[in-house]
Amino acid sequence: MLRSTIRAQVRSGLRGLWVRGELPSGAAVLAPSHHSWWDGYVLREVAWQLGQPFCVLMTERQLSIFPFLRLVGAIGAHELRPALRASKTGHWVVVFPEGRLEPLGKVRRIEAGAAWLAGASGAALIPVALRVVLRGQPKPEAYLRFGQAVAGPDLPEALQAELDLLDAELLGSDPEQPLAGYLRLTGGPSVRDGQPDLATRWLARLTR
Repeated sequence: MLRSTIRAQVRSGLRGLWVRGELPSGAAVLAPSHHSWWDGYVLREVAWQLGQPFCVLMTERQLSIFPFLRLVGAIGAHELRPALRASKTGHWVVVFPEGRLEPLGKVRRIEAGAAWLAGASGAALIPVALRVVLRGQPKPEAYLRFGQAVAGPDLPEALQAELDLLDAELLGSDPEQPLAGYLRLTGGPSVRDGQPDLATRWLARLTR
């Protein structure tokens, strides 16, 4: 029930979800940028689509507000043993290395947790640029750019590099079209694709 609710929320709340890069097929510590309320749900949806075991570290404050998210893979940010066990048994473990939701822009800080977990478990450490942006459609769009595995000390530079590439792609694109080179995982055609929704068609008919 909770899984269906979250997936329906992603599909109804976002225009679509697109990914680029090589998605790890097994154990990995994902280190994404964190600038949007949607970020955890978006990553959870990607894992569901791939059938990939998944968990995400959340602050104790967030878990006290949303305790039900434990049922779909959330664990406390200080629960290192469950996180380590998950990363050793083939899960994607999501650790937001900035440690909290940050404003859009450059990476301001990187905490040590993601690098430590990858080193302790032997899992690949993957920087992920993640942007949820409102462009030329009524709903926001989610884009994820998966980088290559890196060593812990290289994570800040690697994550910033992926973000710079994604931001440049967004700035140089037609805002009414999805980014070129990205695979659509969820979402339907855009208004410009020639498939306006029922409400748009109805309003157009009334105003002819």
